[in-house]
Amino acid sequence: MGNSLKSPGALLLVSCYELGHQPLSLASPIALLRQAGYRPATLDLAVERLRPGAVKRARFIAIAVPMHTALRIGTQAAERIRALNPECVVCFYGLYATLNAPALLERSADAVIGGESEEPLLGLVEAIEGTRTEPAPAGGLAGLARSLGVPGVRTREHHAPPWLRKIPFAVPERDLLPPLRSYARLDHGGESRLAGHVEASRGCLHHCRHCPIPPVYGGRFFVVPRQIVLADLRNQVAAGARHITFGDPDFLNGPVHAMEIARALHAEFPSLTFDVTAKIEHLLKHRALLPELARLGCLFVVSAVESLNDTILGILDKGHTRSDVVLALRLTSDAGITLRPSFVPFTPWTSLSDYQELLTFIEAGDLIGHLDPVQLSIRLLVPPGSLLVEHPAMRPFLGPLDADRFTYLWAHPDPRLDRLQQEVADLVAGAAGDHEEAHLTFAKIKARAAAGREDGPLPLPRPPDRRDKGRPPRLTEPWFC
Repeated sequence: MGNSLKSPGALLLVSCYELGHQPLSLASPIALLRQAGYRPATLDLAVERLRPGAVKRARFIAIAVPMHTALRIGTQAAERIRALNPECVVCFYGLYATLNAPALLERSADAVIGGESEEPLLGLVEAIEGTRTEPAPAGGLAGLARSLGVPGVRTREHHAPPWLRKIPFAVPERDLLPPLRSYARLDHGGESRLAGHVEASRGCLHHCRHCPIPPVYGGRFFVVPRQIVLADLRNQVAAGARHITFGDPDFLNGPVHAMEIARALHAEFPSLTFDVTAKIEHLLKHRALLPELARLGCLFVVSAVESLNDTILGILDKGHTRSDVVLALRLTSDAGITLRPSFVPFTPWTSLSDYQELLTFIEAGDLIGHLDPVQLSIRLLVPPGSLLVEHPAMRPFLGPLDADRFTYLWAHPDPRLDRLQQEVADLVAGAAGDHEEAHLTFAKIKARAAAGREDGPLPLPRPPDRRDKGRPPRLTEPWFC
């Protein structure tokens, strides 16, 4: 079968997009692969061009797709990879690989791995290495990969479920990745800081119906050992990080574990700041922890508010209400932490008045600087496996699966909302390209939404003069999907 998979560059790990972060989806499997004697190469398509030489050298290429944007980029990359190197194994791994396994295996993938993917990925590589034969089996190395029944690895012949066992964690190894200066930074107080990225836990306890995590993890979550997280933090601080994003789906799924890590982080690096993601429900339940989190260096919390309409929140099974959002904003503000909400403002159940009320709520609460304008353009994504697919409230609006976009189509019963969503999305994209201030973009969105009112459009509000100079802390990467 030629050179061993342990030859330098015979394994190529490809990241596509991780919200502007240095990709942990590469750093974590690199550590396990190296421990087993492999010498992988890496490529991050978020900040690097695809290198034909690296692709042609590789015999096994694993593409990380932890989110929908990464999946879209990854499938395009796989087509070019196949053209450059038809004989290599192509494996997709990550959350969106599991959700879209049938389509990926039909198109360009020889194998798909989901859940806690590092151990099955290593298992597949070792199985191929251990069963290589001369002459090559039918289909070459890719055919061999498809024929192996490795736990946690799904192929056309083997329908293995996602791997949901705690893996043997190793300290992520980042020396093969582009430097931190290539990625999103913290923007705070007129200063730009290099930002690192870690996970203290994976998966989630909850079953929000629009979230891609429950169909894969089924309400389970796994903590990353404290010593692993802290070692990764130290390495990133040594590389220049002055701020850390905890990328856990919910930092407060395991509050005892999370707080132990936050305390240890602050004790070792008192000037290091951080941000976390947490449900509104958890911010209320663990409100007593908020002042301490602020003292330990937490600048902001990202929380999936999604909507202010209680009926919609119930359909999505968010576990909070509009009044809970108001209380969470007060509690975080009182603690000295900025709440940065994310929204899904366009759903089949959103009315024009709902959208206008959301804009009024944001403006009245002085929250324009708390969110990136793209949040006001997000349309509900319904991927394969979504818990919404079979929900009675969704069924009347659900169309066919769009195989190219990896989502079910749906149409709003009021065509004005679909038009408005597209108009806002185009407006936001243009504003981002022009580096327009958030307050000016918000004013344009508000005017566009007002144009659909039955009583006529409202006048374009004049944005406050240069208020973005005082924007709350944020990362410079605005895309959350």
